[in-house]
Amino acid sequence: MNQYETVFILNPVLSDEQIKETVKKFIDLLEKEGGKIVAKENWGLKKLAYPIQNKKSGFYHLLQFEAKGETIDGLEVQFRRDERVMRYLTVKLDKNAVAWAEERRKRLKDKSQ
Repeated sequence: MNQYETVFILNPVLSDEQIKETVKKFIDLLEKEGGKIVAKENWGLKKLAYPIQNKKSGFYHLLQFEAKGETIDGLEVQFRRDERVMRYLTVKLDKNAVAWAEERRKRLKDKSQ
């Protein structure tokens, strides 16, 4: 299994409950396909660099997970079908990126304490 990282931007007009439901939908999809969530982060409402669908901000979420390559196709189809998702990007992490992500999470954890 490979490690992947997905960042997706949700529509800013969604309620907190709708956001949680959307994130849970994608986590459940990954786990149903045999994937394992390594980390998830809610980056909150951020201003976009350029308007998307006439929106100037969006809720950013990051998921780092282990999954088979075939799982990514199904995940991205669901991103395209969901009206709440404005943009998404999935990248495969190599060993250096995995180490960097772990170090970044450790720094964030230390910083929050």
